[in-house]
Amino acid sequence: MIKENLHEPFSITFKKIGECLKHDHQHSFFELIYVISGTGLQNINKNNFSYYPGQLFLITPEDSHSLDVETTTEFFFLRFNDIYIRNNSLLAENVKRLEYILHNANHQPGCILKNKTDKVLVSAMVRAIEQEFLNKDLYNKELIQQLINTLIIVVARNIAKYLPEQVNIRNEEKAMDILQYIQTNIYEPEKLKAERISSNFGISNAYLGRYFKKHADETMQQYITNYKIKLIEHRLQFSDKRINEIAYEFGFTDESHLNKYFRKQKGDSPKEYRKRAKLSVVAENISDNNPVPKEPQA
Repeated sequence: MIKENLHEPFSITFKKIGECLKHDHQHSFFELIYVISGTGLQNINKNNFSYYPGQLFLITPEDSHSLDVETTTEFFFLRFNDIYIRNNSLLAENVKRLEYILHNANHQPGCILKNKTDKVLVSAMVRAIEQEFLNKDLYNKELIQQLINTLIIVVARNIAKYLPEQVNIRNEEKAMDILQYIQTNIYEPEKLKAERISSNFGISNAYLGRYFKKHADETMQQYITNYKIKLIEHRLQFSDKRINEIAYEFGFTDESHLNKYFRKQKGDSPKEYRKRAKLSVVAENISDNNPVPKEPQA
């Protein structure tokens, strides 16, 4: 597999790609991919997601991804690395928290924009970056950097919806490490047992539960369940995987086991949830493409 490196703090590219398939490759940096126009498939870590205009994807270091373009597509690519985050006055007092959010986004495939208002904001910022990039007017480099900083912060805000709201930069580093361990091993139930985590982090089994709840404001089992359910929801919404494939991916014994687990948390079976989510996306697209006309002013 091809491995790409970035030899500068950041780079931006606007590119039109015809009907072709890009081979799987990995990065040593972050890459934001915004779809300006066109349709196709985005493959991230062997999961396929249909893309269309207005979507934003984040590829984290070591992710494997490729693009399968169906109709000619115009992309905006922003590449940046940890050096850029640390050295460009980007949330200077919260750099560690920002790095944690970005590095832990790799289990959230699909479009990362969850807030409708942020979709409008990102679209405007990409247009502004393109204008500055093409016109090369006075102070254009400084303006582009400020726009990039804002875009990264908007991305972090949307990703943070998957992290415990109560966890903040004041928490001990070990607590953050435990969260990262859980996210990394969410597909392997054996590694998420309390005894295994206690042993890995040198915390007694009796104290681990109290320690975790103190820093995350929810029990460790609640966090694991909530995080796993959000990932399964994302698979159901954005991937073409069958239910039994999702069950296998997350370590369930079979599809029936996943159905029971998911219904207990969400009230629906995975199949029912997928059907409802697809209907919701169709309705949202119709709404976005056919805005309600404003009443004429008297």
